Amino acid sequence: MKIKRQKQAKKTISFYKYNFSFREPFQILIDGTFCQAALKNKIQIKEQMPKYLMGEVQLCTTNCALKELDTLGKQLYGAKIILQRFQLRKCAHFKDPVPASECLLSMLEDTNPHHYFVATQDHTVTAGLKKIPGVPLLYIILNTIVLDKPSQASLSHVQAVQMGELVSPAQQKSIQSMKQEQGISSKDGESRGRKRKRKQSNPNPLSCLKKKKKKGAPTPPLKKTEPGEKRKRSRHKKQRTAGDRTATPTGTNTE
Repeated sequence: MKIKRQKQAKKTISFYKYNFSFREPFQILIDGTFCQAALKNKIQIKEQMPKYLMGEVQLCTTNCALKELDTLGKQLYGAKIILQRFQLRKCAHFKDPVPASECLLSMLEDTNPHHYFVATQDHTVTAGLKKIPGVPLLYIILNTIVLDKPSQASLSHVQAVQMGELVSPAQQKSIQSMKQEQGISSKDGESRGRKRKRKQSNPNPLSCLKKKKKKGAPTPPLKKTEPGEKRKRSRHKKQRTAGDRTATPTGTNTE
């Protein structure tokens, strides 16, 4: 089962790499529920996560997730100690903390632009993640870390991109960066894009035909010679060969 689970994880990671431009190190956004499940099942997150994802990872969390563990008391003290060891990502609720589920979903926005993996056991977060395309979900089941299959939202988004109905997030990001480098505004980009998309018109097939000579066309008149003017004849000088030179002996009088 372990080999089968590893193959499935590799296939899923390849899906996100190819269609949503995920790259190493993978950013894993973790909440307190995942740490509590790992502590209960004796899972070393720092050791097992890179092995399972077959690549370098960055484990991170938010301030709201830490504040939530503080409010829950001593029962989740061990999960809090684990979560404090991870990198802290800035969220928009630094002054007014919100529940961790709400905070994690806000970090992903509409298209997960920062390419986060999300590790959670919270069903509220899981239900919200499946509505956002391009979000890999990690959870713990049967004492093991499991990478969930791509959601229907991710599959539908990829299908729409392949059909040409949408532009992938990676393409949108590259287009915006190119516009910023060139100093092009959105209106300028649209106008220039329209000029570049102008199709080259094919030449008129009638203009490619050879010109036909008109029947019965008058021939140009010959140049008349004026009276008293001799017509010049073009004479070609004949080259003398070696035989002609020997035919007339030297020193003989031809008169």
